[in-house]
Amino acid sequence: QVQLVESGGGWVQAGDSLRLSCAASGRTISNYAMGWFRQTPGKEREFVAVVSWTGAITYFADSVKGRFTISRDNARNTVYLQMNSLKAEDTAVYYCAADFRGVGDRRTNKYNYWGQGTQVTVSS
Repeated sequence: QVQLVESGGGWVQAGDSLRLSCAASGRTISNYAMGWFRQTPGKEREFVAVVSWTGAITYFADSVKGRFTISRDNARNTVYLQMNSLKAEDTAVYYCAADFRGVGDRRTNKYNYWGQGTQVTVSS
């Protein structure tokens, strides 16, 4: 089992930056692709970014490309999502997830473990 805990969310103004963290416990994340997803009320959870289990591959949703970066620190068992130039439409609950030996899948049903989420609110 892998337990994931997100942190770093909050309320910011448009144009600001936030860095989300996802701390894992139970197992090392070095064998897992780590993804970030987000969800707003009444909508399906959507893909934001992923880093493959090797760290060699990253993918981003078109809506965040050029503004968000994803990184992993296997020694700390933590994954980060750096969010710059935030927009009101980035407001959502952000979730991290783990996909065993994943290479960067965008589909939620490929992920084995999920965190509880952290709220990000961007005010315009």
